Amino acid sequence: MSGAELSAAGDALPAGAGWAERALHAINRAVVALSMVALVAAALVLSSSVASRYVLKASTDWQDESAVFLLVGVTFLCAAWVQQQRGHIGIEAIVGLLPPAVDRARRLIVDVLCLLFCAFFAWKSWHLLHEAVVDHQTTSSSWSPPLWIPYGLMTLGMVLLSLQLALQLWLRRSPGAAQ
Repeated sequence: MSGAELSAAGDALPAGAGWAERALHAINRAVVALSMVALVAAALVLSSSVASRYVLKASTDWQDESAVFLLVGVTFLCAAWVQQQRGHIGIEAIVGLLPPAVDRARRLIVDVLCLLFCAFFAWKSWHLLHEAVVDHQTTSSSWSPPLWIPYGLMTLGMVLLSLQLALQLWLRRSPGAAQ
């Protein structure tokens, strides 16, 4: 349940939650807008790669990697927005069989476990990013772009997803708060 829905229901948000929710929502919207552009760019890069390889018989060495970098960014950076919408894939077959209190507990446990996993993933991503920057790591292709680019996108995406999960847990002020 979003802060606006909680406020509409007459419940007060935890101190600072409204500001935090609005800030993360704005970041998620900006990231999704940039990701839309990146997705179109990846499609254009791959289309030009196909055209240059098969029509012009010219080899390309940068297009596949740049498209992969763009798609990695889109995938990781949009995860927080998808979580904000509660749009991740879930198995809902069991939900109808559970009593409401058990289902709330199940959702709380799942959210906590997801936060722990994503926070760990973000932490490990920071290590990969740090190593890539310090060691000047690049890909093994002839173009050899720096690896801090995909690692940075992955890190930022996992940090945003962890923040989104933490915010959703924070907004879950009482066992009766529906989400």
